[in-house]
Parts: sequence; structure tokens; C-alpha cells
Amino acid sequence: MSPARETIGIGMVGHAFMGAVHSHAWRSVHRFFDPPLVPRLAVLAGRDESRAGDAAARFGWEAVETDWRKLIARDDVDLVDVCTPGDSHAEIAIAALDAGKHVLCEKPLANSVAEAEAMAEAARRARERGVRAMVAFNYRRVPALAHARKLVESGALGEIRHVRSVYLQDWLSDPQAPMTWRLRKETAGSGALGDLGAHIVDAAQFVTGELVTGVSALTNTFVKERPAETGGTDDVTVDDTALFLARLSGGAVASFEATRFALGRKNAMRLEVNGSKASLAFDFESMNELQWYEGTGTEAGFRRILVTEPDHPYVGVWWPPGHLLGYEHTFTNEVADLLEAIGAGTDPTPSFDDGLRVQRVLAAVEESAAAEAKWTAVEEEK
Repeated sequence: MSPARETIGIGMVGHAFMGAVHSHAWRSVHRFFDPPLVPRLAVLAGRDESRAGDAAARFGWEAVETDWRKLIARDDVDLVDVCTPGDSHAEIAIAALDAGKHVLCEKPLANSVAEAEAMAEAARRARERGVRAMVAFNYRRVPALAHARKLVESGALGEIRHVRSVYLQDWLSDPQAPMTWRLRKETAGSGALGDLGAHIVDAAQFVTGELVTGVSALTNTFVKERPAETGGTDDVTVDDTALFLARLSGGAVASFEATRFALGRKNAMRLEVNGSKASLAFDFESMNELQWYEGTGTEAGFRRILVTEPDHPYVGVWWPPGHLLGYEHTFTNEVADLLEAIGAGTDPTPSFDDGLRVQRVLAAVEESAAAEAKWTAVEEEK
């Protein structure tokens, strides 16, 4: 029997889609991994007490608060998990860090560069006191993408030349789909760009180890009004799609596309990297697979790697080879890494600084699109 481990009290703000998958991760992580800290689902916060109470009972949280400030102030909360829309990320995360609580914050880090800068600065201050912060780019924890990063790091692809990264969904294709907070700039910051584009920018930078340095972009809003909950229509104030070309810091060129209007594509987050020696390709709709190409001649072609072997990233704690993992496992892998970092007193990744870098790319895309695709440099770190 393993010795008893110290617990860490989790307080989660928000309980919808992201709240559900984060709850599953916190509840499951110590049953598969062996983290130095065992999470205790101490308290969940939501504005509506009845709905928050139902979510807490369903997901296994011990208590409910209707004010996130009260959640942060509780002695039984050691880590604050921010699963709210982007307009509240900065206020909640900064308050939690300043109160000495570790923070996990959903992506994108914020709705603006200024907010992201303030969050990154708060994380730097907190780091000096041993308090850790991480932004939740869960696709980094897909075993196939983590394996792709290892292949690039090993030099197996040679010089990186091309990167193609797309995120295609279709859930907004129907013009009668109702208005949501994701379609309002004041709550979401941007549309497909922030919601989906943030993921593919981070995935490309993570796998290649290179940063986006400049962009030429287009955005478009296909449906400018949608049915409102109270009747009538509301204006859509964010983009429906974003496309941009980019240069990377190592010399590669890249293309990115994010849309929620690609009929037939449900969650096609794809990344292809072409090097001087080999190429790799990934599609989240086949998330346990990595496509790999090397060699020459008439028999050369892409081959399928099933990323389910025990020595592949994260896979060893889960099922036997060939037994596939799913979307929810990426979040469990994510919180396992965060708990390991907190227990070891090291900085988890992706950090708030990493989230800030992505935010600067998104801002450059918006600036370029507003200037008819003018080439726009990504702001450098100050």
C-alpha cells in the first residue's frame, strides 16, 4: 500500500462544458497517475445557486459558492480552476494568485493583450512565493501531439520548412443557431480566432518549438445576426472564421485556419509539419493516430502510427496497447502535469507567459485583418 499523500483543495469557477471536463479530470487523476498531491473537490462557484448546486452534486464537489471572491478566500481552497468566459479570466486569476492560490486557467488566457500581460505579471510575482500558474491548452496532452513534439526535438524531421494548422467545426453553420456568449466580443474577445485559433497557434508552437513572428490575416463574419433568447435578434460581434499566413522564428512558413462553418467537420483540429527529412500529420478526429512520412522511391508514403504504446507520452498509465483514449483523457493528463509541478516546486507548462505569447499572435491577426491582410509583426516580449 502506498503511503498517504497530501491533499490539495480545488476550487473551480464555472461549471458548464469546461467545468464538466475539468471536474472529471480532478476526480480521476489520482486513480490513474501517482501525483504527489491528491485533489479534493472542495468548492464549485457559479452565479446561479440552483444550477451550481446541481452541477456540484453531479460532478462530486463538496460545497457551492455564488461569488468567486468567497471561493478564493476559503481556507480549504489551495488551487483555483478558472472555467469561465474570457472576460473574467484576468480578474479571477490575478485575485487568486495574489491570495497565494495556484491557478489553472482555461484558454485563451484573456480577451486582450493588456489583460494577458497583467496575468503573466501576476504569475511572475506569485512564482517568487512558490505559487504556480498554468494555462489549459489541453491539446498539448494528446499523446500523439506530445509524441510529435518528441520527434521534432529528436531531429527526425530535419529542418522545419512548412507548418499547416487548421481547426474546423460546423456547429454555427445554421444561421438560426441561437446567440451565445461566444458570439459577443465583450465576453468572448473574438470568435473562431480566440476559441479555435488559440489552440492551433499553441499546438504549432509547441510541436515545432518555434514562435509565430508575423502574420497576414483575413477574418469574416458570415451570419451577422442570430436569434436572441428573449426574442428578436442580437448582433454577432466576433468573427466566424479566421485565416492567416505566418512566419516562424526558425525560418519556417505556416498557414492557419479556424472556422465554425466547415460543414461536416465536427472537431477537426489538424497539424501537419514538413521537414527536410520527414513529415508528420495529426487530426484530432483520429486523435490516437499520427501520420509519418520518410524515405524516397515508388513505395514511399505516409504510414499510420497508433500512439497507444506504453512508452508513448501519457499512455502508460491508461489502457493496454490499442485501447484508445478520448477527449477527456487530455484534461486528466493536463492536471497530472500540473500537480507534479506543484509538488516538485517547478513551473508548469504552458505558463501564463506562453498564454501571453499566443494572445499577442491573436492580436496581430486582428490588426492585420483590420488592415486588409497587411503584414503585421507579432509584438515581442518587453
